[in-house]
Amino acid sequence: MLKGAAEKSVIMLLIISAWEALPRLGLVDPFLLPPFSEAVKSLLRLFQSGEMFRHITISLGRSGLAFLAAVVFSIPVGTFMGWNKRIEQIIDPLLQVCRNTSTLALYPVFILFFGLGETSKIAIILWGTVWPILLNTIAGVKEADPLLIKSARSMGITRTGLFLRVVLPMALPSILTGLRLSAATSILMLVAAEMLGADRGLGFMIFYYQERYAIPEMFGGIIFISVLGVLINYLLVHLEGRLTRWKERTVKG
Repeated sequence: MLKGAAEKSVIMLLIISAWEALPRLGLVDPFLLPPFSEAVKSLLRLFQSGEMFRHITISLGRSGLAFLAAVVFSIPVGTFMGWNKRIEQIIDPLLQVCRNTSTLALYPVFILFFGLGETSKIAIILWGTVWPILLNTIAGVKEADPLLIKSARSMGITRTGLFLRVVLPMALPSILTGLRLSAATSILMLVAAEMLGADRGLGFMIFYYQERYAIPEMFGGIIFISVLGVLINYLLVHLEGRLTRWKERTVKG
């Protein structure tokens, strides 16, 4: 574990070192790619001025609301569809079409229906984040171990008890994987949604500085979003480890 972490750290340090050195050595135009340290300094100035906090608050509000709506919708619907295989088989072709349709390609449609306000931004983020949770929930419920289900039924467990005590716990790892994927997607979709018709938010900020050729500030925003995505993923991985600790004990036993 420590060896893997060290290897990942070395790779990141090499990339950062190359980013810092190439512009300073004149191998890359420093106007187009400023040194890493300059981007970090610009990011710190944005925090010191308070501007960054305003954008973070708006962006997390948008992505958080869309992500929460995706969770509230996808887990119950995915559970129902996974538990009722006939319904899942009927609806699956429609799901595959929807999930394989480019989310960004649908953005003009959302703007047409909802305008350039908050609703269209939240809706497009919601559309992108629904599918990983929904499909992983369906897969998790469908792939529950039939031997355990058969054993539980032989002991006279009720249908509700079977679902709550056997199927749902077994589907939990798959559901949590869907949550991780959707959380990452919500950040990606957030940036794209805020680059059009927004006056606040991290995506707007990056686009704003790019248009004004404030390149260090633009890269500072990109660095922050990358760190934010990694942090959210780490928290969800930690949550997944805690919630599925029973699975490790079962394997060891």
